[in-house]
Amino acid sequence: MSKMPTIVTIGKATQDVFLRGKIFAPHKEGGKTFEHLPMGEKLDVEDVVFSTGGNATNAAATFARQGLHSRYAWALGHELSSQVILQELEREGIDTSFVVQDDYFRASYSTVLLSPEGERTILNYHGTMVGADGHPLDLTVLDDADWLYVSSVGSMELLNKIVTYAAHHKTKIMLNPAGTELAHPRKLKALLEDITVLALNKEEMQLLVEGQTSEELVRHGVQYCPVIIVSDGPRGVVATDSTSLVKAGMYEDVPVIDRLGAGDAFGSGFLSQWAQGKSLEESIIFASANSTSVVGQIGAKAGILERGVKLHDMPLQVSSL
Repeated sequence: MSKMPTIVTIGKATQDVFLRGKIFAPHKEGGKTFEHLPMGEKLDVEDVVFSTGGNATNAAATFARQGLHSRYAWALGHELSSQVILQELEREGIDTSFVVQDDYFRASYSTVLLSPEGERTILNYHGTMVGADGHPLDLTVLDDADWLYVSSVGSMELLNKIVTYAAHHKTKIMLNPAGTELAHPRKLKALLEDITVLALNKEEMQLLVEGQTSEELVRHGVQYCPVIIVSDGPRGVVATDSTSLVKAGMYEDVPVIDRLGAGDAFGSGFLSQWAQGKSLEESIIFASANSTSVVGQIGAKAGILERGVKLHDMPLQVSSL
């Protein structure tokens, strides 16, 4: 049996509390959607769920449940939220030995207001972020790793430092950047020569390359990275490995309970298969199934699929690039 890959995730960790209730039903005004909560009143909610999240820890859970060697690196504190996060990651079988704990740091904390339709408003405390210089992050976690999965780390400077270090150590990189990094498209494009897999939604990809359709964006994006994935919500995803072009619809049309973590489940689901040598089609099917499973439960990790799960076929179109 071949050795399972080691995948490192780096980024913030979050303690989440979900409040679910009819009081969070959306109201439309002037083309925008709001949740209205009257001041000074005590309001009832139907459900409270405690969980952990954060792009990097969500991805680490996918890798662990798929039997890969999953490592997580960041800086956390000794307060209750940090302790709860680390305990949950260790229960998942994730290697947290490269997490630095220091009283200066505090984990992120989110209160998620869930509407009956599965949409949400997130009240987010960002916690203490690692500085742009990377201190006290222990990047030696990457020295013998096969892959790095990285999303938002809080600054372009820190992302550049992490990517440069990983590339120097011949660690392949999947990048799924978020708002902090996408706010600097020129700097982000300069990093792409070291990226193996780039995953973005359609609007995000349009910040980096020209194109009106997902297929156009993928064809232009592959000039920068060998594997490009562009998602477009319920309209599915288009992906290429520089040889084949795959267009995929939805894995299943299921009731959405909570969309939080769906993107992380898709990206990490893809890499969990791709890193094992699975085909582009197989990796996209698992990614879609993982994301679909996650939106059916409250919390970003509850629905992440276990190794050996049986999957069914889904709508796919495969052609040459």
